[in-house]
Amino acid sequence: MKLEIRSITGAVVGSVEVRDDVFGATMNTALVHQVMVGQLANKRQGTAKVKTRAEVSGGGAKPRPQKYTGRARQGSIRSPQWKGGGIVFGPTPRSYRQSTPRRMRRNALRMALSDKARAGQLVVLESLELPENKTKDMAKVLKALGVTSSVLLVCDGAATEVIRAARNIPRAKTLPADLLNTVDLINARKVVMTLDAVYKAEQLWGGNFVRKKVVPGDVAVDAADSDDESGGN
Repeated sequence: MKLEIRSITGAVVGSVEVRDDVFGATMNTALVHQVMVGQLANKRQGTAKVKTRAEVSGGGAKPRPQKYTGRARQGSIRSPQWKGGGIVFGPTPRSYRQSTPRRMRRNALRMALSDKARAGQLVVLESLELPENKTKDMAKVLKALGVTSSVLLVCDGAATEVIRAARNIPRAKTLPADLLNTVDLINARKVVMTLDAVYKAEQLWGGNFVRKKVVPGDVAVDAADSDDESGGN
């Protein structure tokens, strides 16, 4: 399939032939959802903790006599029914991590990219070179490209100053192509990729995933292992 190439002024300056398996994959909503759930679960710290009745301070003495008061029996003011008492069935530190196969993550990423391309929400830039590398210049470029809401800038080949210029723009996020992930693609209304980023994405995720065999005594280095589209997943 072909994608239009635009300049920073928004004008169409050409087109580029891209791989159908990266930018024209068929959507599988269930697969994309499962990968997103796993990625978001892996971002959770799991450090929430409350104290049980055995951990809160105080409550050593019996608050009132067992009998003859006409009130309910109470053994400690740190029982769950008392104010300041322990919490029943509260959160404790745990791991929310989900193991998602690399092949599923790769396919979900390609489906998300393809969905953006089909919906006209993927913009390919010839290059991203700003006159003064200032935030106002980056804002002008996004306005010329028709970006009025959240945007994901995939700026491979762009200077560090250009990437820094986008930091102060609300709802704008920058990523290199090798750190693309399904959640960021789905959350962004538009995706702006430089031509270098498109080539990098094709290099990383084009073709079938092949797992190399590990020879005893050797360390197998798989080209697919360099893809970290899960964001730490």
